[in-house]
Amino acid sequence: MKKIVLLLAALMMVSSNGFSEEMKHEMKAHSGKKMPTRFQAVSADKAVILQEGENKMYCPKCGMTLPMFYKTNHAAHVDGKSEQFCSIHCLAEAMAEGGKVTGIKVVDNTTLEFIDVIRSWYVVGSSKPGTMTMTSKYAFGKKDGAEKFAKEFGGKVMTFYAAMDAVKSTLAQESAMVQKKQSVMAQKGEMMYNNMCTPFDANFTNTAEAKTYLTTQKPCGDIKGAQLQAIGLYLNSRNK
Repeated sequence: MKKIVLLLAALMMVSSNGFSEEMKHEMKAHSGKKMPTRFQAVSADKAVILQEGENKMYCPKCGMTLPMFYKTNHAAHVDGKSEQFCSIHCLAEAMAEGGKVTGIKVVDNTTLEFIDVIRSWYVVGSSKPGTMTMTSKYAFGKKDGAEKFAKEFGGKVMTFYAAMDAVKSTLAQESAMVQKKQSVMAQKGEMMYNNMCTPFDANFTNTAEAKTYLTTQKPCGDIKGAQLQAIGLYLNSRNK
């Protein structure tokens, strides 16, 4: 009974207002043709995944499920390897690490296809939710599409370079905020792991890798959403 009470408490804390919107909405992760429940989301069958490998459904920086945040997805070649990010924030973090980042693409919110960022127009600061940030950033292939979106939902229309400058100006602050929230969530993930999972000693280089292991090997059963993200964060951090 004590374990059940502790687990319920952990789940309540994971979904509380103390966590970012991104983490809370992982609870509503979907697959197949199920309709999305979040503005950034598309059903998994409509999401274009450009990166390859067994971890391809997750952002390599934060581990978030890519279709859930597809409308803010970015992709690039990082040191020659194709990577796809949940947001311009995670792309900026990859760039800040000093690797060679080329061929940057972004999802066009009109067509839901990837386009080169050079010909994109961003709406920054609309009333729609941001991904890994409090300030939303949505891209469009045509300026009139961005202007129409801004007229309806607010925000400023700008080029990719201006949008990236805005991201870089607050990157350290927002990254620290995200890391703090992830640290708290990982603590809850440890509690869930101890109560739900068959113990194992596998090590992981990132949260995406941990989540793939959890969903394929199922040491914690058929978990998803907030449980999957929390335990994945814990597993990624426990040997670091």
